[in-house]
Amino acid sequence: MEPNGKDNLKAPLLQTSENVSVTSPGGSKKDENKTKQVEFRIRGIKCASCAVSIESVVANMKGVESISVSPLQGQAVVFYKPELTNAQMIKQAIEDLNYEVDEFLEQEIAVCRLRIKGMACTSCSESVEKALLMADGVKKAVVGLALHEAKIHFDPNITNANRLIEAIEDAGFGADLISSGDDVNKIYLNVDGLRSLEDANLIQSVLEAADGVNTVELDPSGQKVIIAYDPELTGPRTLIQCIEEAGPFHATLCTPTRQRETEQQNEIRAYWNQFLCSCLFTVPVFLFSMVLPMFSTAGDWLSSKVYNNLTVGMLLRWVLCTPVQFIIGWRFYIGTYHALKRGSSNMDVLVALGTNAAYFYSVYIVLKALTSQTFEGEDFFETSAMLISFILLGKYLEIMAKGKTSDALAKLTDLAPDTAVLLDMDKDGNVISEMEISTQLLQRNDVIKIVPGAKVPVDGVVIKGQSHVNESMITGEARPIAKRPGDKVIGGTVNESGWILVKATRVGSETALSQIVQLVEAAQLARAPVQKIADRISRFFVPTVVMAAFITWLSWFICGKANLYPRHWIPKAMDEFELALQFGISVLVIACPCALGLATPTAVMVATGKGASQGVLIKGGYALEKAHNVKAVVFDKTGTLTIGKPSVVQTMLFSKMPLQELCDLAAVAESNSEHPLAKAIVEYAKKLREQYGSNTNQIAELKEFEVHPGAGVSANIGDKQVLVGNKKLMLSFKLLLSPEIENCMLETEQQARTCVLVAVEREICGAFAVSDPLKPDAGRVVSFLNSMGISSIMVTGDNWATATAIAREVGINTVFAETDPVGKAQKIKDLQMEGLTVAMVGDGINDSPALVAADVGMAIGAGTDVAIEAADIVLMRSSLEDVITAIDLSRKTLSRIRMNYVWALGYNVLGMPIAAGVLFPFTGIRLPPWLAGVCMAASSVSVVCSSLLLQSYKKPLQVHEDEKGSYENSDSV
Repeated sequence: MEPNGKDNLKAPLLQTSENVSVTSPGGSKKDENKTKQVEFRIRGIKCASCAVSIESVVANMKGVESISVSPLQGQAVVFYKPELTNAQMIKQAIEDLNYEVDEFLEQEIAVCRLRIKGMACTSCSESVEKALLMADGVKKAVVGLALHEAKIHFDPNITNANRLIEAIEDAGFGADLISSGDDVNKIYLNVDGLRSLEDANLIQSVLEAADGVNTVELDPSGQKVIIAYDPELTGPRTLIQCIEEAGPFHATLCTPTRQRETEQQNEIRAYWNQFLCSCLFTVPVFLFSMVLPMFSTAGDWLSSKVYNNLTVGMLLRWVLCTPVQFIIGWRFYIGTYHALKRGSSNMDVLVALGTNAAYFYSVYIVLKALTSQTFEGEDFFETSAMLISFILLGKYLEIMAKGKTSDALAKLTDLAPDTAVLLDMDKDGNVISEMEISTQLLQRNDVIKIVPGAKVPVDGVVIKGQSHVNESMITGEARPIAKRPGDKVIGGTVNESGWILVKATRVGSETALSQIVQLVEAAQLARAPVQKIADRISRFFVPTVVMAAFITWLSWFICGKANLYPRHWIPKAMDEFELALQFGISVLVIACPCALGLATPTAVMVATGKGASQGVLIKGGYALEKAHNVKAVVFDKTGTLTIGKPSVVQTMLFSKMPLQELCDLAAVAESNSEHPLAKAIVEYAKKLREQYGSNTNQIAELKEFEVHPGAGVSANIGDKQVLVGNKKLMLSFKLLLSPEIENCMLETEQQARTCVLVAVEREICGAFAVSDPLKPDAGRVVSFLNSMGISSIMVTGDNWATATAIAREVGINTVFAETDPVGKAQKIKDLQMEGLTVAMVGDGINDSPALVAADVGMAIGAGTDVAIEAADIVLMRSSLEDVITAIDLSRKTLSRIRMNYVWALGYNVLGMPIAAGVLFPFTGIRLPPWLAGVCMAASSVSVVCSSLLLQSYKKPLQVHEDEKGSYENSDSV
């Protein structure tokens, strides 16, 4: 990442289109939960009396503060308290008066994230998503199976998080609120001294009156307060001070538990405990049915009859199996009930059908033996008990493995240090005192001391001292970056050598580290297009398996009754029905949709986390999947192929105007431009003035400044018209270029330099030769892309001669020069029309249209926020080798997803026929139901473990310049 510079210190490093703000006409955010406004369009208002009747009815509703109805415009404006009523109830009240009410004129959009409990397969996640989308007010809902989370965009006038949780619970799943729209910056405080409700109200009123406070949640019994705030206006220490100044209270920081990790550990512990409880009953059942009968003494005792043909063994197996079936296995009944209730099917349906078939047939055998002296039959109690035990063990191993898929994200989260050294400084910048405080208590503009070996707690800018900072954990850059006053530092990086003083510019959720974590979490929640394969299969998977199991049972039963196979095939103490039933149950339990649903999301989770740890931020499954098909990479020139810090290396005069005056006019004209060439000219003019000790007071004020995309700028400076740009700009203003100027331009551009012309009062008076060195890895990256079968193309607004020279130097054959931003996007579309999947790599605002138009947009991390927001992939290190990393990681991930599908479907394609007894006539191999259950559990575990292999991913190309200027290449593993 580009380390230096003071530009945009407070601007967020990463922005995503998922950020949705919730606004209220009431003013500040802290008033948002007190009073809200909603507007309706009402049809059927004929006179003023109609408006009065509507106003009188709505005004009497609980929670409505005021209503104003315009009979002429047919509109109503209502102010209400959201905790007492909502817009939907108000709308219904008006409709009850026989008026037609259209949708709300201005809908607010809020966002919340919910943790979903009880999802086991793709069918479950689809059911939750369907339940949410059917809820009133929900605009968009995305449910992630691997994360067990849902992200919902909804209209707060119609619904809220509690109602969304109710909708999920009605679908048969559990849900807890993770975060809502105003949870971006929150602080949790323990308050000592709260003794009454009056104390709680006092603290709440004091905090709500403070600038920058959005919401206050206070629990008097627990003496805890949760405050959502705006970090631009206030901070944690200021809020603590407000509380302590309000009375005899003492506030301390309270760190909330990590809900995801806690719930995951609870789930792991619950499955393990259930498995142990199940084993407590299943092991004796296994011994009584398969082991002890082989010993004469124990076998005789188990075979001894209790009553009629009911044996001791049967009775013991029945007693021990029943708790496993109905107490430990009760979760499968609950899951089946809710699945069937919503008209779908999942793993629980298969397990419930299989175990119930075995259990109730065994009960039938017991009752038959109890009432008959001649009946002989074999019970399957061990099948039911062992099946449930192995499924619980499989779920335990699966959750353990799934926890490993988010290891990379957890490591990123843990990068920030717990404490920081805060300095108290006087007006002259002298240190008065220093103290160690929690990182969570840091505020903007705090000055922090960072000693050698310490981690940088928040994003900031160095104000004193020099050092080298290791940013590899954030950007993947292995070499330490030199830091001097004015340079940026990133929270979570490590100070290696000298001490530095840093002024905090971004804290809390605004830091680069927090935004990276948020971006990766959003990417892991997003559903990749390849997931649709599993979604389509899952819709008919379980019904197909049930049908296959029934056909298997029926076929073996009919064949047995018709004597179509020898009698010695039937095991001792079984009959045709029981053998057929065993085959049918095996088919039911060996086929499980869980592995199919985990194939894609687990691989995406590991890949996005691994990419983030190596400086490649992938914004979602779509980008990750699309990148593997890239056949052409389009590079911008300035700041992408080149370093992006051009400098003036030569000046040329074509008139009698003094050089200093020419530079001053050009610098003033370019002062409002963000283009790197403009900055180079401004910097050159500044150095020239410093060299000769002149000032710019003689330069008149800048007027009528205008940017000409892809050409340059024009402005009026005093009474002079000044043009600064390329040949295209001059020709557009109908200025003639003399042969001398043409020759100078040609000579400059052949040296891979950009020639910037300056015209004053319609006369070209001079030119600047600007050089922007190539990035050292540019040539190697282009060569490696060619070896991958990917063509490289350069598109730039620069002139043809310079663009061609640069392209020749890096090995690019296809060049589009003198192209404006719209033209860049059009070139992308032209390439797509040729059937190519195109990736665009850029860094500037002018690259944003092309980044959006491309199949995969890749933004250089040190580029503009607009470019980063428009891109699908962010290259944090600003290194071109990460273009290859992104594409190769995508290919490896898609290959792993396909392998996961092979594992998932392979168990079913190969296992189901074996479970159905295809091999039995030829080899005598029969898959008992309990062993089929083991195979079913192994399929899910194998898929997750297959995804975990992506943790060993290594970059295919690692370019670094050593002392001899050579490069190295390491293969991907």
